[in-house]
Parts: sequence; structure tokens; C-alpha cells
Amino acid sequence: MIDQPKQELLTIVKTAVNKGEFIKMTLSKPGSGDQECKNIFLKPFLVKDTIKLSFTYRFPTKDQVSNFELEAAIEELDCIIGASFLNVNLFTTTNNWEIRYNRKRKSKIWKKPPTNSKTPDLDHDNKKQRLIVPENNVYLHQLGVTTAAGKVVQKKFDKFRQINKYIETIDHLLQEVDLKKGFKVADMGSGKGYLTFALYDYLKNNKLVDARITGIELRGELVDKCNQIAQDADFENLIFRTGRIEDYPTVPLDMLIALHACDTATDEAIAKGIKSNAKLIVCSPCCHKQIRQEMKGSVELNPMLKHGILLERQAEMVTDAIRALLLEANGYKTKVFEFVSTEHTGKNVMITALKSKNQRDKAEVLSEISSLKSIFGINTHYLETLI
Repeated sequence: MIDQPKQELLTIVKTAVNKGEFIKMTLSKPGSGDQECKNIFLKPFLVKDTIKLSFTYRFPTKDQVSNFELEAAIEELDCIIGASFLNVNLFTTTNNWEIRYNRKRKSKIWKKPPTNSKTPDLDHDNKKQRLIVPENNVYLHQLGVTTAAGKVVQKKFDKFRQINKYIETIDHLLQEVDLKKGFKVADMGSGKGYLTFALYDYLKNNKLVDARITGIELRGELVDKCNQIAQDADFENLIFRTGRIEDYPTVPLDMLIALHACDTATDEAIAKGIKSNAKLIVCSPCCHKQIRQEMKGSVELNPMLKHGILLERQAEMVTDAIRALLLEANGYKTKVFEFVSTEHTGKNVMITALKSKNQRDKAEVLSEISSLKSIFGINTHYLETLI
């Protein structure tokens, strides 16, 4: 016999999720007295433009969390509603819904006015204070990250999360840097400017620093667009220029950034930072073709390197390891880490280099580089030729 109220509720759940109206759902009143799980709580979250449902199963001594794609979540609910749990409460921005089952497992559904009509927050991260806020944010709106009302667009949650994670990383790094008046920053390969605008916003409005940031980008149409947005946002000391990294003048810098600069463009940016005596260099490499083409490997490594995917990953690690060592050889303290989860972006490795008074012995570092090159059959790392 078809449980009509349950089928109606499942259709409502699917529609609410697809429309972004699903707030939360609670399953209670276990179907049997010896059932260990006492409640299930559902909430939506967004991963890579796809809304999923998080199920929290409440046991007497622990919680267990499982995440489901929408169709799988509907199948799970179909199995447990009316069997494992006899009371269901669904909260959406348009209505509240409730199903109850009596002792004979007969169900009845009620429709009620919504207790909350606010659009649900689909951010899967734990709540925390954001350094970049979406409200009244001119550049985030013009870049399509937020609506005119200051709400993050569903498909841009990952980008908004990446922006804030980036600024959190910078916030930590700048604690060791003198934020003097006229703090000069060059952003090599600034692209659409998401992170460039966020950094200027953070320095100007959070740190109250008289920062001067120049974004360098090859694509003239992006430069024109970013300059217009900077003007609209009243970011008077943020400018974008058309040009190549290697053509940027070698002038004193406080900070150099190169995010997702492709292949050897990252090396050109690092070299520019070293020659400009930048106090802080921040890079997020994109691809690593130069070293991959050179890597032949020793006889012992050949069984591993014959697989393309493993060769690619090894090339990435070797490339960035040598970059970090070359920075250390030139007086920097370095870190290489994942700054955004791979769940949100594949471009997630960051190299940071802070000019240090406690410098490593240069000969020792160069010896380590030489050993790495020997192991992997590398003649020259491009960054070596630049510095």
C-alpha cells in the first residue's frame, strides 16, 4: 500500500532542495523501543555547485554524520520514514511540514506557516568570523560572487570560501611583516582579480594600512574590467596593468603574489620577488610542465615514473620542493602547504616565503637541490636560470 503522505513529503523535500528553500529536517520517535538511533537531523550544504544533505544520526553516546546526494537522500528517507522514525518535521522558507504515524503506522501530513523565511546558509564550514564580508561589498557583487542584496550566490560559495581562506592565510603571514605606510604589493597574473580585490580590502579596511597594490595581467579586457571595479569600489591605490611578469620593473616590493601562474610563470614571479627584495612572497603554482619533461629518474624510480599520473604528481612535488629550497638559499623561510581543501579546488598548494634574518647555510641548501636533481635526472630547474 502506497504511503501517500510520505511520498508527498519526499516530493516537497526534493523541490525545496532544488529551489534552495530547504532549511532543516528532524526525524524523531523511533519505531521500536530497542532502536539505538534516537533522532536524525538533516541540513543542506553546497559542494562544487551541488547541494547535498547532511544526515546527523544521534546515538546515546555519539553522533554519526553521513552526506548524501539528493537522490540518495530521498531513497534513505523513503526507507526510514514510517519504519525507523514515526515523526518528521520539515522546515522550508515557504512552509513547515509535519508527518505523524499512529500505532497502526497510518500517516497524516500537516502544512503550517514557516517559522523562518530566511534563505539557508549552505556553507559547510564551521561558522566563524569572516575577514571579507559579503554585505555592501561592491567588488564581490560586480565579480558575480554576491547578489545586489549582499548574499553569496549559491554557485560561488566555493569561491567565497577560497577568498576568505586566502585572506586568513595572509593575515597570519603579515603578523611577521612591518605594515608600513605605502605597503607595496605586486600581484603577478591577477586574472579576474578575486583575491587581489580581497587583499586590498583587507589591508585597507581591516588593517587600516596605506597599501598600494598593482595587478599584472596579460589579458587587456580583464585589466580594463578590474580597473573599473576598483574605481567603483573607491580603491584608489589599487591599479591593474597589462603586461608580462618578466617585463615588470625590478623595484623594491614589500610583497609579491603569484596565484595559479602557469608552469614557469611561477618561477618568473618568484625570481622577480627575490630580485625586488620582497619581504614576503606568496605563490600558488598551477602546472609543472618543465620539470616533468626533464624527469627521467634513476633505475630504481622507473617502475613508479612509468605511470603518467604518478609522474605528474612526482613532478609537482619535486618542482615545488626545489622552488622552496631556492628561496631558502636566497634568505627566505619557506612553507609549502594546502590552503584550500581539494574538495573545493584542485589548485590548492601554496608556497610562502618570508625574508628571514636567520638564514640557512647557502652551500648546504644548494647541496640538497643538487641531490634532488641527481635523483630525478633533472639538469636544470628554470628558477635557477632566472636567479
